[in-house]
Amino acid sequence: MKSPSVRGGARGVAVGALLAVSTVDLQAASNAGLSVWRPAVVLVVGLAAVLWPATRRPNWLTPQVRTTVPALVSVLYTAESILRHRNAPFGPGEIAVLLCLLFIAVRHCPPRWAVFCGVLDAGALLTTPARYFRSLWSGDDAQLYFVVGLVLVGLAAGLAAYLRSLDYRRTVAVAETRREERVAIAADLHDFVAHHVTGILVQTQMARMMTTAATGSPEGLDPVLAGIERAATEALASMRRTVGVLRDTTDDSHRRAVGDLAAITDLAEGFLSAAQNVTLHRDATVSESLPHEVQAAAFRVVQEALTNVRRHASDAAEVSVSLHHDGTRLVVTVSDDGRGGTQLPAAARGGGFGLVGLTERVTALGGELHTGPKDDRGWEVRALFPTVER
Repeated sequence: MKSPSVRGGARGVAVGALLAVSTVDLQAASNAGLSVWRPAVVLVVGLAAVLWPATRRPNWLTPQVRTTVPALVSVLYTAESILRHRNAPFGPGEIAVLLCLLFIAVRHCPPRWAVFCGVLDAGALLTTPARYFRSLWSGDDAQLYFVVGLVLVGLAAGLAAYLRSLDYRRTVAVAETRREERVAIAADLHDFVAHHVTGILVQTQMARMMTTAATGSPEGLDPVLAGIERAATEALASMRRTVGVLRDTTDDSHRRAVGDLAAITDLAEGFLSAAQNVTLHRDATVSESLPHEVQAAAFRVVQEALTNVRRHASDAAEVSVSLHHDGTRLVVTVSDDGRGGTQLPAAARGGGFGLVGLTERVTALGGELHTGPKDDRGWEVRALFPTVER
């Protein structure tokens, strides 16, 4: 892979070469006693389409626009020269620009546009000799220029088509690799994790039956066992949905294994226990019409924060979940009053990947994630998601 300095140097050489050959066109028009503003307009439009930096390119400047507008300007210049019976010279600058636009059209335009834009750019290039010769078949020189133009068009279009095929094959290979990885992860979830969760569920059900048979009315223990059974059942249901999504590569929204703002209420209620109280505060300004990816990320933030409370701060008596909208951002806050120090088995403590994954998910949406101790007591997780396009 070439370094950025090498790529920048190559781009600089290409830009310099295009500008140099473009001056030849202007000089030819001046030597012929013609006004240079017509070829200057053609060159400026074409060079802008070719050289406009991708990082500063506006959304409306699509490959279709970049390749059609300069070609149409060139065709209009050719038509105006023929209709006015004026011998207008053509030079290497415009030919080079049209070849670059042909390359862009074949490689980067959408399939339905690639042929149209490519033919338009090729036609503009092949008809440029008609400005000077009045006809493409008026003599040997005109025919020679036409044949050379055909060769150049074939080379540019062929190279662009070859690179486009490489891009397609690379995309297919990456998609296939990801699909295989998804299937492997789904198999591991189904064969190992689901097996252990099922074992937890079955043993909890047996414990409830044995406790009921032994005591008749287990008021103290049965709610705890019922909570474990409910959590295991929800974990199995979520895992089945996740396995289905991993195995199915289609993008059906009803198959998604992610939550939304409405699911946060169920999540908070399911976290309630005899020792911990979860309070959910949701402002009326928080709309259900927020983008699905923002709602899903907010759900994951709350889910991971509550899981961390259970892991690391089981002594917390009050847990607060807050959702509000400050006009441009959705603010999700989860805080507790625990002191930490929960002793869990090493295998259940996690490897710190939860917050790493949350940070990646939140920042991918242009948001921010802040975690840390509160001033008085406890821990706070605060996520901010932009809901207005910048």
